[in-house]
Amino acid sequence: MIPAQFDYLAPTTVEEALAALAEHGDDAKIIAGGQSLLPVLRMRLNAPEVVIDLGRIESLRGIREEGDHLVIGAMTTHSDVGSHPLVAEHARLISAAVEHLADAQVRHRGTFGGALAHADPAGDLGAPALALGAEFVIAGAGGTRTVAAEDFFEDLFTTAIGEEEILTEVRIPRHTGWGAHYEKFVRVAHQWPIVAVAATVRSEGGTIAEARVGLTNMGSTPLRARAVEEALVGQPATDEAVRAAAASAAEGTNPPSDLNGDADYRRHLATVLTRRAVLAAAGG
Repeated sequence: MIPAQFDYLAPTTVEEALAALAEHGDDAKIIAGGQSLLPVLRMRLNAPEVVIDLGRIESLRGIREEGDHLVIGAMTTHSDVGSHPLVAEHARLISAAVEHLADAQVRHRGTFGGALAHADPAGDLGAPALALGAEFVIAGAGGTRTVAAEDFFEDLFTTAIGEEEILTEVRIPRHTGWGAHYEKFVRVAHQWPIVAVAATVRSEGGTIAEARVGLTNMGSTPLRARAVEEALVGQPATDEAVRAAAASAAEGTNPPSDLNGDADYRRHLATVLTRRAVLAAAGG
């Protein structure tokens, strides 16, 4: 289908974009990379009167170090995030997840912040961001505010970003030296994950000192497998120990049931994928 007619705005600064949002309110829609919005427009599931394109705002692109954090601009493409040496060094879990995100064409066009702001529970970046304790910087008319990942994802396709606000950057605490792995289960290549697990582990002499585990598509938002994280601390990085800890991966989850599998199937998958992800992360 062809989208309904709309006016197109392409501001060059965050201030201009915020002014456009304030002027047009509910009639406006933000577009970043467009990989999620354009299909919605084509199917006429949403018909905004104004589309505000953030693609010309250079200040929203780039990756830099800032103190103990790695800062990723919201309009940085998945391809740039996945290939950047700072991300590989300080946030390997993000690099690992981006490798499995869609296909090369989408990774070259889609944006890091756009995917996170879309908040699809089956999206590949939410669980890694949550596991790493990311912080989201949001700009509005009154200035900027920072929201922790635990509070950013509120519900299905719903985040803490207000109607007249824009996500500008994502701050990720450095996890230098941590092993990381993203284990994704799909039936067809480049598909949204039926279930996926993001695991990052800090090991000391073959023993797991710290672990962070995020779950994809196990509820209406990304989830932390906190029971698994607690059970892993102090354990050897062996199949037996990790398997025992991973058995609690589905605790507190509410996975969907659909044509790809029912909730019980996904709960079982979560335990299997968690074991694989943690073992791979602990191994390097």
